[in-house]
Amino acid sequence: MAILKAVLEEVKQDLLQKNQIRENAHEDMRKATSLSKQAILLIHQKKQFEAEKMIKDATEKIANLHSRAKQYPDIIYGGMFSATLQEYAEASIFLTLIKEDRFITPKEINVPSIDYTLGLADVIGEYRRLSLDTLREDDAKKGEEYLKVMDEIFIELLALDEAYMLVPGLRRKSDVARKIIEATRGDITQEVRRKSLEDYLKHFAPTQTKSKKPRKTKKANSTTK
Repeated sequence: MAILKAVLEEVKQDLLQKNQIRENAHEDMRKATSLSKQAILLIHQKKQFEAEKMIKDATEKIANLHSRAKQYPDIIYGGMFSATLQEYAEASIFLTLIKEDRFITPKEINVPSIDYTLGLADVIGEYRRLSLDTLREDDAKKGEEYLKVMDEIFIELLALDEAYMLVPGLRRKSDVARKIIEATRGDITQEVRRKSLEDYLKHFAPTQTKSKKPRKTKKANSTTK
């Protein structure tokens, strides 16, 4: 019985150690996710420097998680880490598009293909927000440029063919993306028409003003008695 007690004590210590590793890993995942979300908000606020810092901090957290995964893959690789990687991929793709006008690759950010693809699909939503901001700034042309990026991402995702079915959750995200793009296209079309009408009225109004001549009022003859 003494031997069994020693064996179970060893099992207990191993379980406690793994539990501590799991808690630490989950904390890093939460922090990396939060940093990625903050980076996206900062990009929308046109604070790229601060966004880059957030993503850099998130990169360090994820690198540590990848390192620990070599020894404890069953603890690190799971649904929570996948969600973290998707958020991180979305932030990294979004920042690189804004800063360098190119799509960063999965290898560059050390993110698995599935998580990268799902993160890419979410970028469409961020571009809708950019488009709406430009419409509020009375810049429909810029909004149309953002819409083109949304279309490009959506079309290329659909073009994955067989691989499309190998990415769990991509169909749902694509359905959401389609609705987002249709709504954005409608908003931009409406704004372009409004702006066109406004410009026409501005051009037409002065012409109408010039064509109208002021009426001359006849003065009543005054009679003296």
